[in-house]
Amino acid sequence: MKIFNVVIDNKKKNNNINYTKKTTFVIAMRNVVFLIFIYSCFCVAQETPQKGATLDVNYFGGSIVRHNDDILHLISGHPEGFIISYNRKTFGYDDWSEFYNYPDYGVSLSYQNLKNQYLGKNVALYAHYNFYLFKRNVIFRIGQGFAYTNNPYDKKDNFRNIAFGSRIMSSTYLMLNYKKENIFDRFGLQAGLSFIHYSNANVKAPNTSINTLALNVGVNYNLDDISQIEYQKNDSIQNFSESIKYNIVLRSGINESDAIGSGQYGFTILSAYADKRLGRRSAIQVGTEVFYSNFLKEWIRHRSIAFPNGEVKGDEDFKRVGVFVGHELFINKFSIITQFGYYVYYPVDFEGRTYIRAGMKRYIGKKWFVVGTLKSHTAKAEAFELGVGIRL
Repeated sequence: MKIFNVVIDNKKKNNNINYTKKTTFVIAMRNVVFLIFIYSCFCVAQETPQKGATLDVNYFGGSIVRHNDDILHLISGHPEGFIISYNRKTFGYDDWSEFYNYPDYGVSLSYQNLKNQYLGKNVALYAHYNFYLFKRNVIFRIGQGFAYTNNPYDKKDNFRNIAFGSRIMSSTYLMLNYKKENIFDRFGLQAGLSFIHYSNANVKAPNTSINTLALNVGVNYNLDDISQIEYQKNDSIQNFSESIKYNIVLRSGINESDAIGSGQYGFTILSAYADKRLGRRSAIQVGTEVFYSNFLKEWIRHRSIAFPNGEVKGDEDFKRVGVFVGHELFINKFSIITQFGYYVYYPVDFEGRTYIRAGMKRYIGKKWFVVGTLKSHTAKAEAFELGVGIRL
């Protein structure tokens, strides 16, 4: 281990500026994807002749979920905070919202005090969808965005914060609420459960992540009078089924192994898969892909030096080949993809032979798309991937 630390210290002296540039580039690219998401959401408003906007403010309080024994020292209180959200309603004037029971889309701003001296406080910005259930009395919200933490890991001043290795992170939040609008004039109430997740997807170590499960209560307000607006029904029958399509996707990014200070390295993933659309909402996928993960090359070298009598000898191939099956859920010009994969070429054991990928795809025209996904081994993130693809 001493040999490895000497190598890393020398490397950090020479490449510290390069690490900073790489991290800044990845954060910038992730923000581009996020801005595309928000822009596309609000482009829908220009296609909708009727307006219906709401605001809601929620206070939440709860507990950090113990998903890893290594974070026990970071659970010292009950986190609390607030979420402010702006929502735009849909009424079926487009070609997609009726299929999802006229959801809302919008943006949210959150603040959270994690009630731990090492974790500090987080501020996050999200784009979100609200999906309605049970005669529109229950909403399920899913939001994806970026968070800023004021007290990330520092090897001298805050080495106990193994949850956040960088100031900028990705964040996901879920909300399941009972909601009543227009109880007092245009004011209404809502309450329920919220779940908030923070992670930098191993762009920089450490990254054990933090999950908060909380109760929330809030007030909502209708900015527009929608009492005279009717939800549109489309009686025409549309056939969304398609023949088998073939996809090629090139993904890339940077990440770091769990060895703190081992360095950030670029990776490239080339995927090819076939998909079959089954209807308005869904398509199934099956394919294969090749992983060129340079961080794994460094990890192999590190393990062979730190544990000379271990299973890793140092001459193993860093490339991997996987096969996967997946599902795509279409929402407007966006879709949500989930994939389950298995490495058929696996020269070195790293986090297991199975992997999961989840994320969002944005279509540009009929063939091209951009995609942002998180690849993980069960609950352990490996990388955040940005990609571009074509569907033929």
